[in-house]
Amino acid sequence: MTIKSLKDLQAADLEKMAQAAETDAGHSMPGLRESLAEVAAGKFAAVHTPEIIAARNKGGRPKGSVKVDAKVATNIRFDPDVLAALKATGPGWQTRANDLLRADIAAGRLATVKA
Repeated sequence: MTIKSLKDLQAADLEKMAQAAETDAGHSMPGLRESLAEVAAGKFAAVHTPEIIAARNKGGRPKGSVKVDAKVATNIRFDPDVLAALKATGPGWQTRANDLLRADIAAGRLATVKA
């Protein structure tokens, strides 16, 4: 019997499968029947059929943030020394640059734009 899906496994005679495996091995296999029962019940291993994978995989990039004030992707040009100084602060430099600009807006050094 060829097993191609979890449904096939659940419908199979587990005792016959265990006996065939033990016959092929030439000795008894402790825990085999329990393992087969767990697999058939879906408790021990997940079976990933093409149908399940296709249903789960929506494709494309993740949707990202759904926050009302979500960040907006943009391109900005910095002088090389400014960019080097920002990157030298380590991971999260973009967030720190954003915070610096926000502080300048709050201090009145940059005008705010009303939408």
